Amino acid sequence: MKVMMKVFGAILVSMTLAGASASAADVARIGIIDFQKVLRESEAGKSVQREIQKEGQEMEADLQKLAREIEELDKQLSRDSMVMDQDKRRERQQELEDKKRSFQSKRGEYQSRLREMESELVGKLQDEIFSIAEEIGREEGYLLIIERSAAIYYPDSIDITDKVIKKYNDRFEGQSSDQEKGED
Repeated sequence: MKVMMKVFGAILVSMTLAGASASAADVARIGIIDFQKVLRESEAGKSVQREIQKEGQEMEADLQKLAREIEELDKQLSRDSMVMDQDKRRERQQELEDKKRSFQSKRGEYQSRLREMESELVGKLQDEIFSIAEEIGREEGYLLIIERSAAIYYPDSIDITDKVIKKYNDRFEGQSSDQEKGED
């Protein structure tokens, strides 16, 4: 009988503790943010995308110009090679090869520069976004906020991405108007 009472008491204490930890888990707020969505939909993210795209288009235009020069030189060499002496033909072929190498080099340089620019700008955005998520976490009592890519499953009710976007847009709008005032 005493053993039964001890077992029953241990079960009762276990259930009480389990119930207490379950209610503590109910209180713990967990949030998810979708960093890619913030990049796509926030004004700052759109601005960075436009800046990267503009730079990429300028680089692409420069490469296309160089490609047309190479194509024209190749056509000219093909057309005139029969009437050129051997030294002149070799010189033009060397010029063509140099331009092709220059094109490849410039393309690699542009790709590298664009990746670096994107990394720098997106890294800055990431720091700002995570800072805003941290502010929201403190203000609203979140225990944990994680990036969507780290979660396998989560209910939509814990997604705070839209809150982050709104707060980021408000902050970005303030920064933009401050910069415009400084330019006047």
